[in-house]
Amino acid sequence: MGAMRTVVQVKVKPQSRVSSLTLAEDGSWLAQIKSMPVDGKANEELIGLVAKQFGCAKSRVTIKSGAASRMKLVLIDA
Repeated sequence: MGAMRTVVQVKVKPQSRVSSLTLAEDGSWLAQIKSMPVDGKANEELIGLVAKQFGCAKSRVTIKSGAASRMKLVLIDA
């Protein structure tokens, strides 16, 4: 049996008061991130949130596209 790969669309809202990852009605995810989008800190926090949500290691989560934008495609290699 092969590894399951999932691609999710995430809209990132940096500098939020709390860190959370919620499923939107359209099937995409909204990530509220405490970090500022500086030096990849927000992306690192996003990877941690996604890994926690999907119950996998951070090393299994990669940002496939949109690293510098608010809309990101995140690949989860479970």
